[in-house]
Amino acid sequence: MKPTPVNIKNKRASFDYEFIDTYTAGIVLTGTEIKSIRLGKASLVDTYCYFVQGELWVKNMHIAEYFYGSYNNHSARRERKLLLNKKELRKLEEAGKNPGFTIVPVRLFINEKGLAKLVIALAKGKKQYDKRESLKEKDDRREMDRMFKR
Repeated sequence: MKPTPVNIKNKRASFDYEFIDTYTAGIVLTGTEIKSIRLGKASLVDTYCYFVQGELWVKNMHIAEYFYGSYNNHSARRERKLLLNKKELRKLEEAGKNPGFTIVPVRLFINEKGLAKLVIALAKGKKQYDKRESLKEKDDRREMDRMFKR
């Protein structure tokens, strides 16, 4: 029996931000955290990334405590280090210093090797009228799909 693929998305991020560039980063996890992710017990709501001494960290990522974990269980909302190469880190840090830009997690998944990966994006915040435009496009697409199904 093949396990179901883990693909946890941050749907709110694509609504609030316009993505400029995306990167796939590894995450430093403990044993019970990866087990919870494999069960799909994680959330990217209100999650963001920041730099500390040249290292990229993700904050507010919720990974539920592992049910079978003992005293070794992790805390659900601890800060986790992200792994990228130096060139990507330098590029992200420089771009993140500009006003209006931020780094947001977009998707959490497990790759073919069984490692947890986080897709992060350099993003610029959308204005209110941009958000309304996004909703209008989404409604138009849905309406066209309905018409073509008939």
